[in-house]
Amino acid sequence: MDSTDLSVLRTCLQWLEAGRRVALATVVQTWGSSPRPPGAWLAMRDDGQVVGSVSGGCVEDDLIARIRTDILPRETPEIVTYGVTKEEAARFGLPCGGTLRLVVEPRPDLAGLHALLSRIEQKTMTIRELDIDSGKFELLDASRGDTFGFDGDARIMRSFYGPRWRMVLIGAGQLSTYVAQIALGADYEVMVVDPREEFAEGIGIPGVDFRTTMPDDTIVEAGIDNHTAIIALTHDPKLDDMALLEALKSPAFYIGALGSRVNTAKRKERLALFDLTPEEIGRLHGPVGLYIGARTPPEMAISILAEVTAAKYAVPFMQKRELSEDELESRRTSINAMSTA
Repeated sequence: MDSTDLSVLRTCLQWLEAGRRVALATVVQTWGSSPRPPGAWLAMRDDGQVVGSVSGGCVEDDLIARIRTDILPRETPEIVTYGVTKEEAARFGLPCGGTLRLVVEPRPDLAGLHALLSRIEQKTMTIRELDIDSGKFELLDASRGDTFGFDGDARIMRSFYGPRWRMVLIGAGQLSTYVAQIALGADYEVMVVDPREEFAEGIGIPGVDFRTTMPDDTIVEAGIDNHTAIIALTHDPKLDDMALLEALKSPAFYIGALGSRVNTAKRKERLALFDLTPEEIGRLHGPVGLYIGARTPPEMAISILAEVTAAKYAVPFMQKRELSEDELESRRTSINAMSTA
């Protein structure tokens, strides 16, 4: 569950506890381009206050008006569809003739939502299965392989909540701190592993699982799956290489390591001395991150998360290579020209 939708859930609970009527809208299906994925939330209070988004703004005004006048007085959920025709899609600004379908709950259960928030805070992966005809839902245990589901015929909505994606960071230095902060906001379950005494106090970020165990042992014991990214950031071969020896044999969807191109080449030579195949070694992303000219730790963290995100969605890396000096100088000249125009 991303940070935006978690904020919607908490605000929704605050409003309900204050005795206000609240409608909860969930994206259940999209066709064509859509700024918000299935499962995205919007909550509206009875006085028109709104938190969250289901379309990036293109249908919200109409949806809010429809909720206030038609849906909020109801007892059971309503299915709302936008963009059935090209004319309607154009009217609401849905891109590429897209279609958006929502389930709007006019009476979400307060106790049930509290239980859902508790499970999310405990990092328990959960399915919320809603019976659209009755408005009642139950919470079920889920696994990382579960996804959002909507059965229009059976009128059942199954929403997935919890940290489906996981990131393991080797090293508790400054760069790891920034990577962890961004990863948490991107809905990753974050683990930081560093056995060095000077980092025994961890990185001090709530929600991060910090461990002082050896990285290779931790990776073996962590149950790495294809929803996990592993990134070695200590710059210490004794720790990074140990972690990579296990990571490269795992089903992790992304494995990266900090270091220059020269150091990365040397690292691959060292890894080839162990029981790794060329294909396994070829899975290593190094230097870690997309090339965006990053110089500070926060900028480097952005480049790392950008590359992990591209790998997550199987998007080709368009900025992996370093630019030549001539190309860099050309870009600097263009930037300076724009800044003085």
